[in-house]
Amino acid sequence: MSEFSLELNEDQLQIQKWVHDFAENVMRSQAAEWDEKEEFPWPVVKEAAKIGLYSYDFVTSCMSDPTGLTFSLVNEELCWGDAGIALAIFGSLLPLTAIFANGTSEQINEWAPQCFGTPDDIKLAAFAVTEADAGSDVSSIKTRAVYDATTDTWTLNGTKTWITNGGIADIHVVVAAVEPSLKSKGQASFIIPPGTPGISQGQKFSKMGIRASHTAEVVLQDCKVPGSCLLGGKERLDKKLAKAREGIKTSSQAALATFEASRPMVGIQAVGIARAAYEYALEYAQNRVQFGRPIIENQAVAFKLADMKTRIDAARLLCWRASWMALNRKPFTSGEGSMSKLFGGETAVWVTEQAIQILGGAGYVKEHPVEKWYRDAKIYTIFEGTSEIQRLVIARAISGVHIS
Repeated sequence: MSEFSLELNEDQLQIQKWVHDFAENVMRSQAAEWDEKEEFPWPVVKEAAKIGLYSYDFVTSCMSDPTGLTFSLVNEELCWGDAGIALAIFGSLLPLTAIFANGTSEQINEWAPQCFGTPDDIKLAAFAVTEADAGSDVSSIKTRAVYDATTDTWTLNGTKTWITNGGIADIHVVVAAVEPSLKSKGQASFIIPPGTPGISQGQKFSKMGIRASHTAEVVLQDCKVPGSCLLGGKERLDKKLAKAREGIKTSSQAALATFEASRPMVGIQAVGIARAAYEYALEYAQNRVQFGRPIIENQAVAFKLADMKTRIDAARLLCWRASWMALNRKPFTSGEGSMSKLFGGETAVWVTEQAIQILGGAGYVKEHPVEKWYRDAKIYTIFEGTSEIQRLVIARAISGVHIS
């Protein structure tokens, strides 16, 4: 286990600069265009793949850093550039996390590299959990997976919604109910390989923010996959189901294990948006003159900026701590993963709103990017567990009481 340190090493500093340069020179110059188009930014993703940023090797290298900080640095810089494009670049990360969290070593070796492909043959992946009546309440998932022992085949039926890369992905990781009476304990994750009949894109959503990230329904109609596509395998699933029927606590649940592992990364993405808005507002306040002096000389403006900077740094530290804990397999005994996501998301919303306030009317128009950062930030208090759900997780962890 590595010791926790806030001092970045030379490799981390170089990676941080490399990603920052890409975010500044490539992503920011195209952010407004893809926000307006509301389309997946293939040219930017191809450029990221060309330089090795969008690649399985780079992601796993970052994820294996024992300090837990390298991938945090990468996510913050990308979302500083543009959150929508960042989610397009790393939209395959959540399904990759699901494969690592739930799959066997053989399944990881087979499917994880296929989430990214190669620079000459780029692949995308999607993680499909949410349904119209099962958002934060993952126990209410209605998508069914039925096993046929004679053919060793699973048949999936249902509709998923709000899925990043949904329908355009080459690989979909789908969470489905195997034994609905057991709620979330009766669920499992399945790989839907490329070209599988019975899976299709439904409605594509037009969103308030992160509009370069593709979000759509995924429809499963008699979608059949071989038994080898059940993450973790049938034997492990049967043991888990048997324990659940007896009321024995199981170690993990298909969807929740993935979300808990990803929360610090989501939190640090929000920090990147907040930092972008803070830096822009600071520069604006230093240059905007009213009543004969820069507006930063007014205490009301200066104190806003002081609070913005303080919250951003506090949010980053929470994310760094949780990332280090996750990489070193230290349990989140106080809901530290949820803390990082909760505070990061709410900080992004608050900071971007303050940035608009500092710019005044100028902040409300598209001539300045702060209105876009405000739109992008809001989703971070909603997806992958709302702020209310994060508070619930933390409250249960610190009290030991099943609060509802």
